[in-house]
Amino acid sequence: MMLKKTVASVVVSTMMLSMLAACGGGSGGEDKGGTGTTAQPSDTNEKADLVVFSNSGDSVESWNERFGNAIKQKFPNYNIKYIQKQKDYGIKELLTSGETIDIYWDSIGGFASAVLDNGLEFDMTELVKKHQIDFSKMEPSVVDSIKLIGKDKIYGIPVFNNNMVLYYNKDLFDKFGVPYPKDGMTWTEANKLAQQLTRMDGKQYVGLSSSQTHMLPMNQLSIPFVDPTTEQPTIFSNEKWREYFDTVFVGPSKSQGYVEYMKQLKDAIPYRNEFLVEKNLAMFAWLSSIVFVFPEEFKSMNWDMVSLPTFESLPKVGSQAYPTYFTVTSMSKQKDQAMKVIQYLTTDEIQTKLSKIGLMPVSNSDAIKKVYGEESIFKGKNFGASFYNKFAPIPAKTRYDSLLLTPYAKAVPKVVMTGDYNTVFRATEEETAKKIADAKK
Repeated sequence: MMLKKTVASVVVSTMMLSMLAACGGGSGGEDKGGTGTTAQPSDTNEKADLVVFSNSGDSVESWNERFGNAIKQKFPNYNIKYIQKQKDYGIKELLTSGETIDIYWDSIGGFASAVLDNGLEFDMTELVKKHQIDFSKMEPSVVDSIKLIGKDKIYGIPVFNNNMVLYYNKDLFDKFGVPYPKDGMTWTEANKLAQQLTRMDGKQYVGLSSSQTHMLPMNQLSIPFVDPTTEQPTIFSNEKWREYFDTVFVGPSKSQGYVEYMKQLKDAIPYRNEFLVEKNLAMFAWLSSIVFVFPEEFKSMNWDMVSLPTFESLPKVGSQAYPTYFTVTSMSKQKDQAMKVIQYLTTDEIQTKLSKIGLMPVSNSDAIKKVYGEESIFKGKNFGASFYNKFAPIPAKTRYDSLLLTPYAKAVPKVVMTGDYNTVFRATEEETAKKIADAKK
């Protein structure tokens, strides 16, 4: 894809740290432990017409349940038009049609490229000060991630978060008389547990797998996809990738029958279908929010979750956070009104609401985190597993990261099947270097 501008990846700067601290200075002391952001009095007579769009593809119903209905109640004279991404109708098609986007939101994986590539970036620093958003009361690693999008600028406000946990099928553990996994396990312990569940019993069962498309960009070793200095892929040059692959992906596959099972899957690692539908995968590392993406499938299972296993060298360090940002776009003619909406989504009121329904808050309030999932359809599950570990630091992000995800993910089964790290990593690095070069043209 041809990019309009060349934007280098950025690193954390002390100037940005100072700026964020200054932006959070207007909250007073009333919201200790919360986001530090209270709902500003709204002028119920103020009118606004705002268009909201996201590349996430979230449905209108999902938008209204999580955000739209609450916004309408808070701002009754605001006309909020949420446009859902369609298969052949994304952000470029929307902009080409002449539509104005006032608020754009997306997860960290796609936010930078969508905003920067389409000229939607707008520095919200002054709006943050004006509307008193206190970053100091949010999860620190999520706040740090803001600095990775625009140097010394604030291009996005984190509203909700995500991370990785370990799901398990209780019926399979009961079937084979194996004790359930626990919060706080290491990968070594998880792999040993998985060995007891990788067995043939009428059909092949496997103990442990992970969603590589999520584990790789959220890896616990904080390895960047792209070197921030050279703007080159890291999968061959950064030796940490070998340690990561060996522990997370190759480790579970060492049990007899695992690789043979992968061959039945056309050389793919066990994934969603094997866990949710076939139910012959005992443990699966996946997004903490995924139960609300596939609720009917999870309802058909006897499941629970525990914290993501950790590396011995990094005790109690889980995956990276995977925040979702909201931004006022450069093209909006109603920036203040758009910012009022975003500010409202960061208040304790909305953060508590999101937490209760099972959407991970960005607030670092223990009280808000404590109610996580308690009003969801899966009330009673171990939602606290999502907060058991600390978040791993988020490394430098570039607009090229999304181009590298698929090739990096395809490297996983190749390494597991062949054990040839050097050949697979070198070929992947050559392929992804070309993708970056093409994108820069």
